[in-house]
Amino acid sequence: MTPPIRNLLLSLALIAVPSGGFALAEYFMTPAALHAAADGTAAHGLGDLSAYDRIVRDTRALADAGDMPGAERRITDLETLWDDNEAVLRKADRLAWTTVDDAADAAFAALRARTPDPAQVRATLTALRDVLAQPVPAASTGEIRFVDGIAVTDDTGHALPCEEMVTSLRDALKGTTPAPDVAALQSKALERCTADDDTRADAFAAQALALLKG
Repeated sequence: MTPPIRNLLLSLALIAVPSGGFALAEYFMTPAALHAAADGTAAHGLGDLSAYDRIVRDTRALADAGDMPGAERRITDLETLWDDNEAVLRKADRLAWTTVDDAADAAFAALRARTPDPAQVRATLTALRDVLAQPVPAASTGEIRFVDGIAVTDDTGHALPCEEMVTSLRDALKGTTPAPDVAALQSKALERCTADDDTRADAFAAQALALLKG
């Protein structure tokens, strides 16, 4: 191969490599559930969850080193990422999403206890990594819980995302000033939703919606 041709091929290769790298980087920066296989399915139903696993790994390392405040801050990164991608992930596989979400909630609770128990923290983080590696869908019981005739869980018994309930209440009000009792329930729903207490937030929102329906 003559030097000019060899140099040309080398130049083309050097151009191609960063392009491929950028493509891979974009792939991993995009919500995992958007990456489906050619047949339209995604791994484990939720796609590539390695970004979440990496955060859990970091959290475990901090906890093992005795840095519980640092571990709690790191697990909050997972909570933020998980919440940001919730709509896509739930749509991709609602039951598998429920399994991971429950495991994540257990880890959050363990790390946010007044005095975190190292053994409990390790156990919940290990369970979360196991679920992320193989998010077996939660069993559907078909038993939906209602508050004042308004559904507040899905058919696995998992509380509906409080953001959805709060949005439904806001839409039902249609920009009007709510009556004092509805306004009080709306305020409580927002307060509990901000505290990541889906169950109680959903109950308050459902009561407010029921009052609006009369």
